[in-house]
Amino acid sequence: MKEEMEKVFERPRSLKDARFHYCPGCGHSILHRIVAECVDRLGIRERTIAIAPVGCAVYAYDYFDFDVLEIPHGRPPAAATGIKRSLPDRIVISYQGDGDLAAIGMGEIIHAANRGENITVFFVNNGIYGMTGGQMAPTTLSGQWTTTTPRGRDTARAGNPFRMAELLAGLEGSVFIARSSLDSPKNVLATERLFEKALRCQMEGRGFSFVEVLSQCPTDWKLSPEESLKWMATRMREFFPLGVFKDNAANTAPACAEGNKRLRAGEGR
Repeated sequence: MKEEMEKVFERPRSLKDARFHYCPGCGHSILHRIVAECVDRLGIRERTIAIAPVGCAVYAYDYFDFDVLEIPHGRPPAAATGIKRSLPDRIVISYQGDGDLAAIGMGEIIHAANRGENITVFFVNNGIYGMTGGQMAPTTLSGQWTTTTPRGRDTARAGNPFRMAELLAGLEGSVFIARSSLDSPKNVLATERLFEKALRCQMEGRGFSFVEVLSQCPTDWKLSPEESLKWMATRMREFFPLGVFKDNAANTAPACAEGNKRLRAGEGR
């Protein structure tokens, strides 16, 4: 007789016992759990420092049970750079939304990637400004309804949506760049694998790692949670294809950590 196996689904140690404030069907809750599970699995909770965005995840410090900083809108990559260079033994995570990263923070993220900073960025792309009422974002799709595009985004006036993963993959300083989605259980599991890979890149001193995640916003999309998943699986994934766009980790010498140690010691001033 086979012994019965008990499956236990429990809260990750890196998540506090707190109720999320997110709307029903929002992807941030799933992503917070994924981040916490990766941090636990890698055994890095005591040396992880995360940066919360100005956006719907602004209260992330209420949920993660490790150090979390709140940084002005668009500036997390600059703050992450300073933290990592001064404390190279820490694991620094920049958790950002599309308005935070691809609008006001576009210059920050491009320069951090181009410098090859040894940080990890998780980019939540729901194609809209969620916290402030559902306005058009840099990643809003052509023709997509928002409160500021009631007839749909007109690319002749507003330009085309930014594909951030492809943009950053073209920079020489970036090491690992990927895009995933939360539209299905299969892709949720794939997202967790990519998050762990990105964190390992930093732990090994390989350089700049970035994972973009297509996430749902039923409230501001004016869709049901089920309809929002279908929207992601069709419209969003059609414009934002999933996959790994760059993976030079195996070919990149782990020199970043040593370089940061020299900076901390004051060499080269």
